[in-house]
Amino acid sequence: MWQVEILDCKTKQQLCFLDKILSGIQQDNQYEGRSLKDEEVLRELPVGTTATLYFRDLGPQIGWTMVFLTEYAGPLFVYFLFYFRMPFFYGLAKAFTSSPHSVVHLACCCHSFHYIKRLIETIFVHRFSHGTMPLKSIVKNCFYYWGFAAWLAYYINHPLYTPPSYGKKQISLSMIMFLICETGNFSIHIALSNLKIDGSRSRRYPFPTRNPFTWLFFFVSCPNYTYEVGSWISFTVMTQCVPVGLFTLIGFIQMTIWAKEKHHRYIREFKDYPRIRMSIIPFLL
Repeated sequence: MWQVEILDCKTKQQLCFLDKILSGIQQDNQYEGRSLKDEEVLRELPVGTTATLYFRDLGPQIGWTMVFLTEYAGPLFVYFLFYFRMPFFYGLAKAFTSSPHSVVHLACCCHSFHYIKRLIETIFVHRFSHGTMPLKSIVKNCFYYWGFAAWLAYYINHPLYTPPSYGKKQISLSMIMFLICETGNFSIHIALSNLKIDGSRSRRYPFPTRNPFTWLFFFVSCPNYTYEVGSWISFTVMTQCVPVGLFTLIGFIQMTIWAKEKHHRYIREFKDYPRIRMSIIPFLL
């Protein structure tokens, strides 16, 4: 039997005291600064017969599926507003006109394809390990995705937009690289999803499969980020647009931070983790 005291994480005031608790009770509170996992039980914690747990109110939460659907549906809608040249963007004279440059229409197809793929992955592929995100975070994330989508779409679809310097050759090569990276990104997400397909809570690190696009796992811990950055670099070269380049740079910095955190977590958790792997760029970073 255990005695459990639950305190407010901020005020340290006692919220309740539980007496004669069985060892199998599961908690999702705070212990010595570390959040307890759902599957952890009292008998596995380094405590005596009396334990003190801290309760933290995380505020309003929203499910991850809804988070990603909201983040990714927004850029699709926003981009089309500029692509179809709504009157309040470029003036009445250019309202609902079409660009004479084929790269503008190709860019719209690529941008739409990217976010439609993300929506499909959210619904049918991704398996989220954490159930919710704070509501305030989704506002920040939507501002980032929707805002950048509006900024880059404004310039790509602007009546004064000029095509890339090297014309069709530059557009074609970047288009090929874009499709390769998008396919690679999708392949990695499938491989990551298959790690959890048996419903087991046991942790395993990802590994290459027969799919050649997953062979990047030989060299980096997060090839999904590698392919994601590659897609946006290709889109930047294709459109030769400064806002797209800035979005790519910021995305690369953020994904590098996430990749390094996950890479170091793999190293700590798995003694046999391949040492040749880097975080996001093979042999470099």
